[in-house]
Amino acid sequence: MRAEDLPTVRSLDLFASMPGASFDDLMQGAFLQWFPPQVLLIEEGAPADFLHVVVDGMVEMFARSNERETTMAILEPVSAFILAAVLRDAVYLMSARTIERSRVLMIPAESVREAMLRDPALTQAIVQDLAGAFRNSVKALKAQKLRTGVERLANWLLRANEDQGGDGSVTLGMDKRTLAALLGMTPENLSRAFGTLRAYGVEVSGREIVLTAPDDLRRLAKSNPLVDDPAV
Repeated sequence: MRAEDLPTVRSLDLFASMPGASFDDLMQGAFLQWFPPQVLLIEEGAPADFLHVVVDGMVEMFARSNERETTMAILEPVSAFILAAVLRDAVYLMSARTIERSRVLMIPAESVREAMLRDPALTQAIVQDLAGAFRNSVKALKAQKLRTGVERLANWLLRANEDQGGDGSVTLGMDKRTLAALLGMTPENLSRAFGTLRAYGVEVSGREIVLTAPDDLRRLAKSNPLVDDPAV
């Protein structure tokens, strides 16, 4: 890794509390690399040789079975994947590919396991990361089981609006097919859901979406902090 990249990596939550010597040892053999869109980074069923961390850009986690494919998660900075497979020295349960030009940190899995045994600060950071990932999985499962497709889309739009400045304008960072899979819908059902949301002030033009009546959308969405609040 280039010396000028080290401060960027050092500032990540996973590594910020590590002593300098431990951090330097962990970074031996690590890479920080830019990838173009639609590059396959890892493949499900393959051994977890590296811990990957999205530093810039956007990465799609997806899975395939019986000639079907679905999106499991969309990762934005700063997100590690797939930490559980690295710690268990197991195979990946999901694949990952870049959605847009992305910078990804890759740390040899064996180095992560060795550093975790030596460094309590890294161990605590890993525990926090795994706990956050578990809680996010529970929230996603609750949304899938307790909400209609229209409600899931409404809540996703409200969250995306907040993440993008809260001005009522949302730009999709992915195509609608990927968004449909992320929300547990078919592309056709997503299109119908957008049609339903027109009555609640949702105007769609390609990847640009305008929320003209956010209060109406919130009443439909019935957001729940135990599902939707990223801080909970």
